[in-house]
Amino acid sequence: MAEETKEEVTTGADENAADVTESGQTLAQSQAAGVDAQAGNATGNEAPNRGRRSEKIGVVASDKMEKTCVVRVDRLIKHPKYRRYVRRTSKFMAHNEQGATVGDKVRIVETRPLSAHKRWRVVEIIQKAEK
Repeated sequence: MAEETKEEVTTGADENAADVTESGQTLAQSQAAGVDAQAGNATGNEAPNRGRRSEKIGVVASDKMEKTCVVRVDRLIKHPKYRRYVRRTSKFMAHNEQGATVGDKVRIVETRPLSAHKRWRVVEIIQKAEK
């Protein structure tokens, strides 16, 4: 009788071990999901979220620099007195590895400071300029 209960207990433990191996994670892996098997290597899951990066869509105004372009972003604001919409233009220097040329419509995203004036990066070319 005692032997039967021991067998039942051991088979129950084997089933639990099989469940763990079927899911592909051991207890240590489920506890530390963001850490690699090697000590000190993080997979990136435990890094803090950066938040939402600002995106703007504009037209390339100048590409005379090697890896930089100037992007002109237009926005409409309502005039406080006359209640009409007025177009305001801002120019941003953006890191350009996509190969955008003058007249291209591009999407730029905020990034860390890359130089004294560059804080934006060209993510994609939405529409190429007509030649």
